Amino acid sequence: MVRRALGLIVTALFAVIVVAGVVWAVLALWFDGPSSRVLAGTLCVASAISSLLLAVLVRPVVRGLVAAILPVVLVALWWVTIAPSNSRDWSPDVDRTAQVVFSDSSVTIQNVRNFKYRSESDYDPRWETRTYNLDRIRGVDLFLSFWGPTQIAHTIASWDFGDGQYLAISIETRKEKGESYSAVRGFFRQYELYYVVADERDLIGLRTNYRGEQVYLYHLRACASQAQALLVDYLREINHLAEHPQWYNALTQNCTTTMRGHAQNARAVGRWDWRLLANGHLDQLLYERGELDTGLPFDELRARSNITESARAAGDSPDFSTRIRQGLPEAPGA
Repeated sequence: MVRRALGLIVTALFAVIVVAGVVWAVLALWFDGPSSRVLAGTLCVASAISSLLLAVLVRPVVRGLVAAILPVVLVALWWVTIAPSNSRDWSPDVDRTAQVVFSDSSVTIQNVRNFKYRSESDYDPRWETRTYNLDRIRGVDLFLSFWGPTQIAHTIASWDFGDGQYLAISIETRKEKGESYSAVRGFFRQYELYYVVADERDLIGLRTNYRGEQVYLYHLRACASQAQALLVDYLREINHLAEHPQWYNALTQNCTTTMRGHAQNARAVGRWDWRLLANGHLDQLLYERGELDTGLPFDELRARSNITESARAAGDSPDFSTRIRQGLPEAPGA
């Protein structure tokens, strides 16, 4: 009796996996398949019906479920061959990729974005070449930007070089002209991975002043050498992507999971936690791990870390980065 019950449970779980696989295959064909909606729809229907018929006609049940997954496997084998590209008709705000030249303790970065905005879509493009001394790095900060849902945020890292000089890097989707972000499409091969290397006035001011997002800024517990190692890993990956583009993925290759990969390479990361996916709670996770200032209750720290209004007041001021940090708690000792 127990053995039979366990068998039914295993079969049911396998059936759920098969159904999930069929749904994924249909969506993959729809989003990443032929541009013709008629042809894509036909392939979607054919794939789903093939799996259903195999599940119904092949016996016993377990063998039928195994057979039903075969069309999904075929779709997956095709899907992994879809190659990313750096040569598309890109939106003007992402049409250039940063290029980094290392020279002893300094780096020269071409295509640092520093746009002048009048609205989210109306701006003067300004791509700059800047040189930074890695030995001057004092630490690294984390921005969390909320555009709507409180469970999910966009994460941005920014390095402090002293004297009010910061370099911000945002891991995003690289969109083509006329293309907008879709959370569902983000799970498929629709967007290339893109690193926006920018002035904070651009990257943060765009979100607070023109997109209406709520942005929080936290000093991270990281010594200068750790912050430097993290930035170098980012910059090496930026050079790599210029030659070897990669796909963005809303689950496995997003702003936070990719950031965690860099932290692992810099040997500055803790164990996995669900809040790395529900990253609207990332600040709470870092607080619990002592990576943020724990001298204040978390709710008070979070309230004081909301720099939205100060960023709006700073506008396009040259001392934007200094002004948004006024009144913030100090960085915890590394």
